[in-house]
Amino acid sequence: MPNSVKFNENYPEILKSNLLYEKAVELIPAVTQTLAKGPSQYIKGIAPKYLVRGKGSHIWDADWNEYIDYNMGIGPISLGYAYDAVDEAIKEQLKDGITFSLMHPLEVEVAELINQVVPNAEQVRFSKTGADVTSAAVRLARAYTGKNKILCCGYHGWHDWYISVTDRNKGIPFSISDLTFTFNYNDIQSVIDSIDSDTACVILEPFVFEEPRDNFLQKLRDVCSENNVVLIFDEMWTGFRIALGGAQEYFNIDADLACFSKAVANGMPISILTGKKEIMQLLEKDVFFFTTFGGEALSLAAAKATIKEIKEKNVSAYLAKQGRKLKDGYNKIANELGIDYSKCTGYDCRSIITFDQSKSNQNPLEMKSLVQQEMIKRGILWSGFHNMCFSHSDEDVEYTLKAYQDVLPILKEAVDKQEVKSYLKGEPVEPVFRKTSNFNIKPKREKVI
Repeated sequence: MPNSVKFNENYPEILKSNLLYEKAVELIPAVTQTLAKGPSQYIKGIAPKYLVRGKGSHIWDADWNEYIDYNMGIGPISLGYAYDAVDEAIKEQLKDGITFSLMHPLEVEVAELINQVVPNAEQVRFSKTGADVTSAAVRLARAYTGKNKILCCGYHGWHDWYISVTDRNKGIPFSISDLTFTFNYNDIQSVIDSIDSDTACVILEPFVFEEPRDNFLQKLRDVCSENNVVLIFDEMWTGFRIALGGAQEYFNIDADLACFSKAVANGMPISILTGKKEIMQLLEKDVFFFTTFGGEALSLAAAKATIKEIKEKNVSAYLAKQGRKLKDGYNKIANELGIDYSKCTGYDCRSIITFDQSKSNQNPLEMKSLVQQEMIKRGILWSGFHNMCFSHSDEDVEYTLKAYQDVLPILKEAVDKQEVKSYLKGEPVEPVFRKTSNFNIKPKREKVI
């Protein structure tokens, strides 16, 4: 019988997952469309590789093992898998069609909704992925200011202007990569020192897990205004999750442009660029940003239904309440065990569990892999995060905390013996890629003469 959400005696059998993986190795470069979903992020030999069904907060893998999911599609599932109100909206629209030869009324209806709930969303454009709209925002900023340089902080997608600051930067001309620089979150001086007369924009995730300190976001707003620099919020994770209006509403900070995706349509592919009219109107003639599927109606119907649910049911408050239980509960269990090398931090709606090598003298990725391995055995798909959705029930949270009570003593024993690696049943997880975090530092590469 497949494993279920319980304290299983054995690790799950993943035979069908492995058969699919063997085919993918030959057909699909890196075997995955999204690195965070790929096998490098899960302990090899134990974790499933393919999922075939989701309902609420639970998912089933290709071998029909069942798990509570805390990844939520790497962000898009804000309400829950196969959420009835959203799925019904999709089905109703499907009866009439998906993509049309002229514009669809939903483009106007959803734009009106976004305008009502997102601060400074004076105008709205739709696309499909987060990288689409962050790149469009950067292009708009350059057109609006007549300047070229970009300062960024966080993850902003796969396009040349951003990915050049990571170590996956092959294929990007120096003429492009030389225009993008990083700055450190909560370090306003690194921004001040970097802004010059050719700086077009500052783009950042308003938060990832670290909270802004010493009024950082407001100071950033002031610095950008003083220097005629466009401030762009990348709200892929914060939008429609931390608050209905995203980080601008939550922190009461006005960005010039803001970019959304993930949570707004509960899993359907849509991204949204919003901003001040004086900048956005450049999309009329001067800046080209058009896509065939930007007005695809199923995703717009899903977005309309999702926004309605988030607003009417105060979803953001629920995510915070359930996430706070997990965050505080994990830290309480760790403290009671005398574990000072692992803690849960971040915002209540999305927290992260970290492992400190300096306090444990053990490899953080191996410690993470051990916890992941044991959580998977107990029916929880876990990768070090609590990405909350509206379907995470009290029972889910209580069960997860009981699993932590069972798993953390195993971690403590392995660390005490200084033998974490020997406890692993397979190869540990790997980092996705190295992003530069220090001011104006990029991965080294040799110029070809």
